[in-house]
Amino acid sequence: MKHQFWSLFIATLLLSSCNDNQKLRLEAQKKEAQRKEVIFTNINKGWDFQSAPINDVAQNSLSYWSQWRTFMDELAQKPKSSISAFQKKSKALTKKALELKDNIPVQYNTASIKSRISILITNVSLLDMYMHLTQIPDKKVVQQITEINLELIALQREMDKIDIKSKIPVETGESEMLQMIKDTLRAIPSSVTLPSNTPRVE
Repeated sequence: MKHQFWSLFIATLLLSSCNDNQKLRLEAQKKEAQRKEVIFTNINKGWDFQSAPINDVAQNSLSYWSQWRTFMDELAQKPKSSISAFQKKSKALTKKALELKDNIPVQYNTASIKSRISILITNVSLLDMYMHLTQIPDKKVVQQITEINLELIALQREMDKIDIKSKIPVETGESEMLQMIKDTLRAIPSSVTLPSNTPRVE
């Protein structure tokens, strides 16, 4: 009789423990789902890129710089369904951003434009990294989108600056003078040898 009582008591304890564990598991799953929903809502609200060109130069360059056009098109398409859709989009944006450094049009193939593109690539890559962390930092994601927008504006302003400079007429004789300066610089030897009797400082 005592044996049956203890068996029944232990079975009741085990059953009660299983129920408690299941309740805790369900509560944890519910909290996790709510947390993911908040993250999705924040990212969805903050996913707003400067996908329209800000000036005529950037607009015109869409017609002949295919990498710029595909990158801007990629920015314009906003994911909607889930966090994984945003993750896929951030990966695609990184790929398109990396392609920007290929086939830069001749007039924009300058150190300043290359520098702007490198900064933009870094910012887009950071966004992709944040989007693929186990715990997605939604505030950092939204902040990174702001950084990308600022770099996009800076890049387009730099393109505009280059375009404005190229339209300034060259004064008579200016190109010849610039050529002479280049030739003079080339004529200066890269290493100057000291006479043999010059004392050396050790």
